[in-house]
Amino acid sequence: MTKKRPLTLYILIAMLLGIAVGYACHTVFPDKKIASDISAHISLVTDVFLRLIKMIIALLVFSTLASGIANLADGKAAGRIGAKAFGWFIIASLVSLALGMFLSNLMQLGTNLGLPLPAVDATTGLKTSAFTLKDFITHVVPKSPIEAMANNEILQVLVFSIFFGSALAALGESGRRLSGMIDELAQVMLHITGAIMKLAPLAVFAAMASVVTTNGLGILATFAKFMGGFYLGLFCLWALLIAAGFVIIGPRVFKLLGLIREPFLLAFSTASSEAAYPKLLISLDKFGVQRRISSFVLPMGYSFNLDGSMMYCTFAVLFIAQAYGIELSMGTQITMLLLLMLTSKGMAGVPRASLVVIAATLNQFHIPEAGLLLLMGVDQFLDMGRSATNAVGNAIATAVVAKWEGALGDAPEQDEHAQDASYVRAA
Repeated sequence: MTKKRPLTLYILIAMLLGIAVGYACHTVFPDKKIASDISAHISLVTDVFLRLIKMIIALLVFSTLASGIANLADGKAAGRIGAKAFGWFIIASLVSLALGMFLSNLMQLGTNLGLPLPAVDATTGLKTSAFTLKDFITHVVPKSPIEAMANNEILQVLVFSIFFGSALAALGESGRRLSGMIDELAQVMLHITGAIMKLAPLAVFAAMASVVTTNGLGILATFAKFMGGFYLGLFCLWALLIAAGFVIIGPRVFKLLGLIREPFLLAFSTASSEAAYPKLLISLDKFGVQRRISSFVLPMGYSFNLDGSMMYCTFAVLFIAQAYGIELSMGTQITMLLLLMLTSKGMAGVPRASLVVIAATLNQFHIPEAGLLLLMGVDQFLDMGRSATNAVGNAIATAVVAKWEGALGDAPEQDEHAQDASYVRAA
């Protein structure tokens, strides 16, 4: 039987073809307006793909999380797993922020920039009021679960799913039938996921072609210093996360990295953490993580464990401060990190939410918000790295919690494609 080529290969080919086609379009159509129009038409494919992901994400989170909590059948177990997950999230968040602060101060990426700075009173058009602490706390609890699902408010869906799953578990035998129906719903959503993922290479091709058509590759040279420093920071963060995973999971952490290569590439090429979620859940099944753990921890990670996004926030804020020659004391920077710990939660479901968080932080510390205009041209390329890092961080976090709970079994002895066909039967 002929061996089927992995999806990863098609995604890589699509990325390269997308860059080539985008560069050709940018060269043939140098007029920015025409290039933008072409880019908008190309990006329709990616937009449709991401809308398909958004179509299933709320029901997928609800069904897998509610089912996972109901199957725990023990409120203490749910509390214990949640506490372990939050402990990891907080430590990982602090490490991400602190590493970003250390590297930014070390490299001084904004000093002697050699570019004209935007006027201090220039506006970015970003709304920052939604990321205050008060609004965040009131926003966590949904007014309606239907509204939360319709708006893809992942954090609100998470809260409702926890309440629903806990109540279902409390019903015991009388809730068994409904629990079984939710299990079936989860399997249906995963089958739909499998169909949607067949479009991933097309979406990746369109995403890369669209970005390069609009910006060209020259913009990468202009901001090479900042982008190189940021990606160096991401590599350092990956090394720390993998090292922590190695300490707890052992050499199997490298097997995990191999299994998540598809969601990693998907998150990177589409600059969307959401796009990687369904495939990440399946990859954790293959790794041997019990579904009751992955369906509980992974959705929480998407709201509370955005390692790449938080590192970017520190890089961007300090870059802008350095560009405008504003000195920030160590005490001020530590205060800034603590503020970012609070304001960065719930970013996964909001497009370009990192920019909004950064804008809010700049205002708090009297740093010109206009400095964000320096980064907006390359934000898509930076968003690719931080989205992929979020996927890596959440995969390792889920596997670590599973190990702590004794819920990390051996990976099934099947080839990759047989596993893909059987993922809906995961425990």
